[in-house]
Amino acid sequence: MAGGVAEKMESSSPMRHTTRPIVTGTSVLGLKYKDGVMLAADTLASYGSLAMFQDMRRISKTGSYTLVGGSGEMSDYAAITHMLEDLDRENKNANDGFEFSPKEIFYYLRAVMYQRRNKFDPLWNSLVVGGFKDGQPFLGCVDLRGTAFEDDVVATGFGAHLALPVMRNKWRPDLEEGEARALLEDCLRVLYYRDCRALDKVQLSKATSEGTRISEPYKLETDWASASFVAGPGGDLDGDGGW
Repeated sequence: MAGGVAEKMESSSPMRHTTRPIVTGTSVLGLKYKDGVMLAADTLASYGSLAMFQDMRRISKTGSYTLVGGSGEMSDYAAITHMLEDLDRENKNANDGFEFSPKEIFYYLRAVMYQRRNKFDPLWNSLVVGGFKDGQPFLGCVDLRGTAFEDDVVATGFGAHLALPVMRNKWRPDLEEGEARALLEDCLRVLYYRDCRALDKVQLSKATSEGTRISEPYKLETDWASASFVAGPGGDLDGDGGW
């Protein structure tokens, strides 16, 4: 009897949606360069203010041409990657040689994010979509409301405030691969210094005419010797209690 009442009450309860992110990843950066597109992100997923998961891969491949990076709620990002895996599986099952281009993946994700927003059940993510197909690089960004745009440099999270100005200042269309990597590493280093949800363990990925590739996580070289970081209490730089 009690069980039946409980089941009835549960079935009549209002639908509940996620109202805020819980386990989150921070910035994803992307830029076009001479030979293709490069994406970068760290590997931290924070549980509130706790740096809990330090090997969270936030850049994934979709098919042969496309890379997708995600910031925001990591369970929602996992749901998005599963959607893209299903889409890729359907293409392979058709066995007709067709494969979605990066721009088509971008349009698909824009529609998904906008549809979920209209249902008041958003996927709490900002996504960077990059790829290379038929000699053309592609780079775009989609947020949880379905707002989408394309650009030569993009960034999500705190990267939109701290890294994007650096990228816009130093970017040029003929960047070599090494220069593009150095620029992204500089931006990730700035984020590690200034964003308390960032980590110095990062991944880089690229999409070129040869396909897509994602690096294994590695540590950035950092330097905390600046006086502003080592000052003693009350601004004492010498540690002797004086100015």
